[in-house]
Amino acid sequence: MKILIVGYGKMGRLVEQLAVEQGHEVAGRIDQGVGDWSVPADVAIDFTTAGALAGNFPRYLERNLPVVIGTTGWGARADEYRTAAAAAGLGVVASANFSIGVNLFQLMVAEAARLMRAHPQYGAWLHEAHHAAKLDAPSGTALMLRDTMVASGFDRPISMSSTRAGAIPGIHTIGFDAASDTIELTHTARDRRGFAGGALLAAAFVAGRHGWFSMTDVLRG
Repeated sequence: MKILIVGYGKMGRLVEQLAVEQGHEVAGRIDQGVGDWSVPADVAIDFTTAGALAGNFPRYLERNLPVVIGTTGWGARADEYRTAAAAAGLGVVASANFSIGVNLFQLMVAEAARLMRAHPQYGAWLHEAHHAAKLDAPSGTALMLRDTMVASGFDRPISMSSTRAGAIPGIHTIGFDAASDTIELTHTARDRRGFAGGALLAAAFVAGRHGWFSMTDVLRG
């Protein structure tokens, strides 16, 4: 693949490193709005910010350039982007988290929520921890997990909290508590390679496709 990397922070640089290791070509880089948008590419991988995505997304539409969106914090504009992508026939993979482990964890959380909905003595909470530089809180992954629980039929309040400290790559814990016991499910990211590898897997999936896809779609092929 020829990949246009949009956002050249820690994730963008790691995507580039893994892409080269896997034999892909980095067609170009866009960082803080600077770079050549006209370079030929098969797919873009966008790890920027919600504000930057608002300016980037029209460029993907104009070029009909399939894109993997790892940026979070743009949920309020999701319907707008999906509608525009559908009208343009654009291929998009969007996920709050591209880690294969996190997406498997999401399936486990869905099953736990489905089982717990019949046991009202259990309250639920969700806590996430990330590095101090992460801007959005709660994380996009935490919101994804909460929505997964609700979609699985868990209709009671879910207390959510966040920690921002140090260099934590990402920890997400789902907990259920009753008078007699506590159940916890936790996913801990050790580094960012899992996210970058998942983004490249998504890029290979969406190149040449039309439609709006999730990481679950990617894993199912």
